[in-house]
Amino acid sequence: MPRFEPFAALRYAPRQVPELSDVVCPPYDVISDHDRVVLAARSAHNVVRVEVPRAEELGDRYDEARLLLDAWREAGIMTRDPHPAFYGHRMTFTDPDGATRSSLGVLGALGLEAPGSGILPHEHTTPKAKTDRLDLLRATRTNVSPIWVLSPASGLSDACTPPPHPAAHALDDDGVLHEVWAITDPESVATIKELVASAPVLVADGHHRYEVALAYQAQQRAAGSGPGDHDAVLALAVELADEQLSVQAIHRLVSGLPPHFDVLGALASGFELEPTGPPDATISERMRVAEALAVVLPEGTWLARPRGATEVAATHDLDSSRLDVVLATLPEHQVVYQHGWDLATSAVMQGDSQAAILLRPATVSQIADVGRGGNRMPPKTTFFWPKPRTGMVLRELT
Repeated sequence: MPRFEPFAALRYAPRQVPELSDVVCPPYDVISDHDRVVLAARSAHNVVRVEVPRAEELGDRYDEARLLLDAWREAGIMTRDPHPAFYGHRMTFTDPDGATRSSLGVLGALGLEAPGSGILPHEHTTPKAKTDRLDLLRATRTNVSPIWVLSPASGLSDACTPPPHPAAHALDDDGVLHEVWAITDPESVATIKELVASAPVLVADGHHRYEVALAYQAQQRAAGSGPGDHDAVLALAVELADEQLSVQAIHRLVSGLPPHFDVLGALASGFELEPTGPPDATISERMRVAEALAVVLPEGTWLARPRGATEVAATHDLDSSRLDVVLATLPEHQVVYQHGWDLATSAVMQGDSQAAILLRPATVSQIADVGRGGNRMPPKTTFFWPKPRTGMVLRELT
């Protein structure tokens, strides 16, 4: 069963940094080059300078990140809490239906182990160089951003009830309020440890970072290091419950097909196609009612219901699995993953992609069933939102 422990966090000092909103950032893998420029311009102490470092002075961006963290510690910009703690974490947001919701979890040090027993991945990862995150971890010896795991333990949310007005809070560019508070009461700490350890946890976000943490642990052991902080990774644990999670779809952009290729005709082999109105804010509801995907081409939009043979061939009861069956029959092509129906549609209308295939989001129960069954979904099936803000809490590997 998973091991979940309190730790002494490295945090921004309120006297030095009174406005956390200016210094936190999204996780590295959703930060574009433009985003990085905007975030860095907000403050000389914005954590994006460590999360996505640039070789501005030394010629090595990982050395830059290490020296920057060292300088912030020496100047008192960031300080380590005096005692180990769990850290309650709440994100309050407006969901796609316009309702105000919150996701309540707890940050701690999750013990590392090979995936498949106490820690269950839920989807395959795309090929991605892990050297970047590994080089950053080696240089800074710090977990800069948390992975996100889901625990089936009932009562975890109640165990990290927030105080009336958490002092550490930040508002992000999407209007999401992020709040963090230390949990040091011995009874609460013991309850959280027991709850998380009571059942395997499912990795919701951060598969690559977890794999990097395992690689770093292996390197430390090979170098002769005994047990230590390298045997765990910073993780946000959230109760596996519909009311705590907002899962959105990740759509597919298709390009690189031969000129004048009949995309619609090729997709018709695996889907029943029905013309529908232009993609707008109602497209998700149209897809839900029709139990269909949607195909967006420059000349129009179609609802796509999987044919029986496609359903049988799909490895999971998921749009991503059904689409993989049909995409495998197309000539050589490229697929780009895109969150947001509007961004996916724009890519087609601007000529950047030949087609956009809009998917319905996986449900919380589907994610849990796949993880417990030991199988993995296709890459980029789920997009958990909102994303925890990097910089609220860092974990040093001393």
